[in-house]
Amino acid sequence: MEKRFTATALFFSVGFLFMLILAVGAFFYGVQIGSDRIEAKYAALMETDEQKDEPAVPYQQQDLVSFYHTVFSPYREFQNEWLNTMSKLSRSEPIEAEAAFKNLGKLSKRKAEEASAYDMGKSLLLEEAQIQYIRSMQLFQEAAENAEKAAKTKDQDELYDYIMNEETYLKAVKQSLEAQNSYYLAMQKWAASVDPEIPGEYKAPDLLALDKWQDKPLVVKNSVVSGYLADGSKLYPFYPHDLTSRVDLFIESGGAAKLKLQSFNAVMDLLLSTDAVPSGHFISFKNKLYNNELLPQLPFFLPDMN
Repeated sequence: MEKRFTATALFFSVGFLFMLILAVGAFFYGVQIGSDRIEAKYAALMETDEQKDEPAVPYQQQDLVSFYHTVFSPYREFQNEWLNTMSKLSRSEPIEAEAAFKNLGKLSKRKAEEASAYDMGKSLLLEEAQIQYIRSMQLFQEAAENAEKAAKTKDQDELYDYIMNEETYLKAVKQSLEAQNSYYLAMQKWAASVDPEIPGEYKAPDLLALDKWQDKPLVVKNSVVSGYLADGSKLYPFYPHDLTSRVDLFIESGGAAKLKLQSFNAVMDLLLSTDAVPSGHFISFKNKLYNNELLPQLPFFLPDMN
């Protein structure tokens, strides 16, 4: 009787272990399948180095407009709210920080879902920008959750410093700036398809002389500025073209000559370090500076629509 019980127990033990091994194996197999599917999804969207060399479908203005409304605008709505909250923190204005970042986490999740709803088709730079913006907002959601927790124990000054140096936040900023650059590069690609005299690609030198800068079409200047900003790690409330117009006005008004600044880089650094770039600057000086320049018909280039 005892031997029979022991044999039965052993049978069930071996059977249990066998089922457990199958279950664990199935779990990891499922994880691998899911991981492979996600990687395949991103691989289909993100352009590889080989894909960049392949002939691309010409960029259409409608693609740029669709991207503006379905991806860029939702992100900017979130960014404006984030910058508004950070501005209050930096100025020590009264703010319920814990609640504010809780709401920002929810907002970033919602805007990421909005930005995911549209398929950018074969516009490779726009696909890239879409993914970067989505990833950025996902990282901002995590950064907001971290800030919400930190707000329980830190005062406003401490919280501001914590956020500005927090790893997830810095990654979110980097992704958003790279997405912005991809969007402006797509505008340049579109312009090159309309006007053969505009280069589809331009790599700015490490130090860009002012006379070389002034020779460039506006869409090229904008992509140079967005690339310059992408190399940094700070969000600004203005658009890249606001900074472009501020640089050009500073040069035209004699400010660069007066200070003996000889490069675009030096002018940029001066304007950014002195907070001398107001939002909407481009619209205010568009007719004065860029009356005959080629631009896509996007709301932020048009008066009373941005």
